[in-house]
Amino acid sequence: MLLKRTNIQEKLNLERKQGDLQGEALLRQVHELLQEDAEKRERIGETLTKGSAAKGNNFDFDELDPKAIFHIEQIKKICIDYRLRFLDTKYFKGIIPSEAISKIKSLEQQHNTALSGFKIIAPSKLFKLEDKDDPLLFAPMGNGYYYLVHQWGNDLHPLRKMMMWPFKSVVNLGIMVFIASFFLTLLVPEGLFSNSSSAAEFWIIYFFMFKSLAAVVIFYGFALGKNFNPVIWNSKYFNA
Repeated sequence: MLLKRTNIQEKLNLERKQGDLQGEALLRQVHELLQEDAEKRERIGETLTKGSAAKGNNFDFDELDPKAIFHIEQIKKICIDYRLRFLDTKYFKGIIPSEAISKIKSLEQQHNTALSGFKIIAPSKLFKLEDKDDPLLFAPMGNGYYYLVHQWGNDLHPLRKMMMWPFKSVVNLGIMVFIASFFLTLLVPEGLFSNSSSAAEFWIIYFFMFKSLAAVVIFYGFALGKNFNPVIWNSKYFNA
């Protein structure tokens, strides 16, 4: 029995058909994966935009990074020290980067859950308009603990804590006004109001300087609806 000779063209045609079938299956698979990824990203984006009242998420504690876990009291202290706010993502007016959404998606796959209840630490104005300071995105774990998901933007000014110190309490603000009034008094030229300078004249000028500066601070605070750091750190109101 003679063996049939091999027709290379027929083999090529057969190979092409098999390849086309594999290619179609691969395209369908890739399309399904991309569609699933797009749906997940859309759901995560909607969760971030609309917010959620969730108090916790079902994390797999074996997969968590201990360095990314923070208690609400630690978050509160940082917010007060640096005059930041800790609010739901639905109040955030900046742009949440795609890297943050990718990290959320990765966490959901890693922990086999759908995350919700996201919150952000950021300067007050970042919840009103875009800014370049660094927001931090958190997901609640329950019992006052939060998991840091992503941080983006630039670091805060190195002197921000010092600059925001007067706004921590009325005592701090009063001390700042006292000190500022003293230095402003030193800037007044000697003999400006009399031919000879004296301690009495210095303290009289200091008293009027203090009253003027205190009046400006009080007017500024009431006019713009400003409040102290411990009051605004988790307030959603503009004039808090």
